[in-house]
Amino acid sequence: MDEVVSRTRRFLKKWGVGPECVDMHELLDAFKTEMGMGLAGKGGSLAMIPTYVEVQDSVPVGENVIVLDAGGTNFRTCLVTFGTDGKPVISDFKKTAMPGLTREVSAKEFFGAFADEVERLIDKSDRIGFCFSYAASITPEHDGIPIMFSKEIKAPEVIGKPVGKNLLDELARRGHDVSRKKVAVLNDTVATLLAGQSFEAGKSFGGYIGFILGTGTNVAYVENNRNVVKLPSLKPGKQIINVESGNFSGRPGKLDELFFSTTKQPDIYHFEKMISGAYLGPQCQLCIEKAIEAGVLSQTFAERFATVKPLSTTVMSNYLEMPFNKNYDLVKCVDGNENDAIALWYIIDAIIGKAAKLTAANLASAVLACGSGTDPRRPVCINADGTTFYKTEFLRRDTEYYLQQYLERELGRYAVLVKIEDSPTIGAAIAGLSV
Repeated sequence: MDEVVSRTRRFLKKWGVGPECVDMHELLDAFKTEMGMGLAGKGGSLAMIPTYVEVQDSVPVGENVIVLDAGGTNFRTCLVTFGTDGKPVISDFKKTAMPGLTREVSAKEFFGAFADEVERLIDKSDRIGFCFSYAASITPEHDGIPIMFSKEIKAPEVIGKPVGKNLLDELARRGHDVSRKKVAVLNDTVATLLAGQSFEAGKSFGGYIGFILGTGTNVAYVENNRNVVKLPSLKPGKQIINVESGNFSGRPGKLDELFFSTTKQPDIYHFEKMISGAYLGPQCQLCIEKAIEAGVLSQTFAERFATVKPLSTTVMSNYLEMPFNKNYDLVKCVDGNENDAIALWYIIDAIIGKAAKLTAANLASAVLACGSGTDPRRPVCINADGTTFYKTEFLRRDTEYYLQQYLERELGRYAVLVKIEDSPTIGAAIAGLSV
């Protein structure tokens, strides 16, 4: 077994796979530099998008708001009302596929798909909270203008077109009176941050961060307006900044660089491709294929693995969850070969461990930027959302370990991770009611 482990570790080190290949302090410095460049409008890989959204102390009760949630693969619509206890009531929920997911669509098709779902709710409220989970610049009027699409969405005509205005224009074209309709467009991560304020645990928080790790990834935090140098006319105060951290240039290893070249847009969203659910499985597949070439995994394994591909994040995670469950595809691939079984475990664990350390760096950079969390009695509340973060074996556990090791022990900042169900929906409803 020792020989198998040593051989596998040498292979992983050669390809830059595993948490030990990530220098946390170097990564935090890089995040700080890129965030500063983005706030100053000096380029860099982080857009640092101002949202013109402030943290809300309270929300109107008893008032309906239409909520749209354009996510990684799904488009959700519903109606939300906050009760006198501050808790949201979600009704009329419906989920459909995101336009542009399986084929390229025109702008007319894109906004038409949204309007199709809004029409059933249009008479129930004049307020619309639109959670748009893609990079978009936000206007002072709370509309969103797409900058680029990640998560393999194919709708190039939509880039540069205000989504709120185009949605209302399409509804008006269909004969609806939209003169009183108001739309607040915000990123899902910003919505997740807003929802964090509804968390009740008898705690006093020093600040709030929204974090998404699902199909894609992103982080949002509250920044002082004086630090948003690219908008010198801002009034004193604070606002939520959408970091768009999925596009961070990162510190990729040899395998990462090779993997980027296999994706649809190889020059962007490198950080997302290193940690998110849409890419961890394919990244792992590439690593396994290289391990087969290097003789780390046997030819018998290679023949069996060919029937499993393409590898998903769920399938790779299942192996770590129950490595002896013969109902799982990867367990079948190593059946009868202990060396393959051990090597595969180390390969998958290394990929997830690296993703966790990168995730911790992302979160730590946001905590440091918001300036809160120095008082252990008032930690920063990180509202984390996304199935990849919670469903991928060891990912949350290892992320919390690295946060404690580096953020708390070394840097003296305190934060707690919380999970609030339906966070993007709740946050979008809050934003919709605020316009």
